Amino acid sequence: MTDPRESGLLLDPKFDANGLLTAVVVDAADGAVLMVGHMDREALDLTQESGRVTFYSRSRQRLWTKGESSGHFLHLVEMRIDCDQDAVLVIARPDGPTCHTGERSCFYRRLTAEGLQRL
Repeated sequence: MTDPRESGLLLDPKFDANGLLTAVVVDAADGAVLMVGHMDREALDLTQESGRVTFYSRSRQRLWTKGESSGHFLHLVEMRIDCDQDAVLVIARPDGPTCHTGERSCFYRRLTAEGLQRL
């Protein structure tokens, strides 16, 4: 490997054409996947500075901190970036349900041959 982005220790995120990275959030307690969102540079920086996980909402076209309306904040424990720096893994402690439906995780249904099955 000679690409410093892939082998070095310098943070150099590879944002997509819309200026976003994919952010996968897992629970620090048990590693359960809680949600997937997107971060722009400002959301990435704010998350690191504040300790509260912040995203860029594509539908709202603005920054939003998870929990700003529900009170169910995600508290940053650790962030990791993947090998080519186009996705981040956010390890967090949730204050409550992560999904806007009230479920612990946004991934509360399994795909089966018969359709969706609630977990």
